[in-house]
Amino acid sequence: MKIIVSGLATEYTDEGEGPALLFLPGWMNTLHTFDELALLLASKYRIIRLDFPGFGGGTEFPPLDWHVGDYASFVRNFTAKIGLTSYVLVGHSFGGRVAIKGVAQGILRPSRLILVASAGVAMHRTSRNHFLTLIAKVGKGLMHIPPFFIWRGYLRKKLYERLGSDYLAAGALSRIYLNTIKEDLTEYARKISIPTLLIWGSEDNMTPLKDGKLFAELIPDSKIEIFTGIGHSPHRDCPHEVSRLITEFLA
Repeated sequence: MKIIVSGLATEYTDEGEGPALLFLPGWMNTLHTFDELALLLASKYRIIRLDFPGFGGGTEFPPLDWHVGDYASFVRNFTAKIGLTSYVLVGHSFGGRVAIKGVAQGILRPSRLILVASAGVAMHRTSRNHFLTLIAKVGKGLMHIPPFFIWRGYLRKKLYERLGSDYLAAGALSRIYLNTIKEDLTEYARKISIPTLLIWGSEDNMTPLKDGKLFAELIPDSKIEIFTGIGHSPHRDCPHEVSRLITEFLA
């Protein structure tokens, strides 16, 4: 379905009946990342899934280089547009990052929060991120100087690989990606007062388990569930188990 939110044509799905769960996808994922999980939960809950601006789904690109807070405001405007006043917020990775900041600042007001491999801890990567951002800027300039110009395609690929696959995939959203990774949300996590469930994979190499354990310490009314041998996408790798955890958490 399509509606206009914050001036952008926005793709979303709304299915099932019961208490509402609003799902926010990870970086460059679409609402379809939750397909299997939504199928399992739709018999008990109203499942609403949203495509973030610019992430390759049906939602238009943001007009500016947004920050995390802009995405949180976009979600708030979406809930207002569809008249959603009572809901549980579920965020994976970047979607969790948006949820943490939005809830902490009172932009978003869910009754409960579920964070799946949520991003937002930047402390252990801050120096690296600043260094790689500088290298990216220098490298971009070199691409226009012979003989680097001849090899710019290859060099750009190698440079972006050093910055990480998310940066490489960001394309037109590369500035938004850099805006995002600079922001540490640990202090925001301390301000979350609603019941929170954290779901993590022990082998997550994108948002490592230590991030999840830190969030569990920072968020007062929270608990963490860990899937052994699972990576960054528990909702896709073991949807039945994640569905069970969500159902128990909301019971």
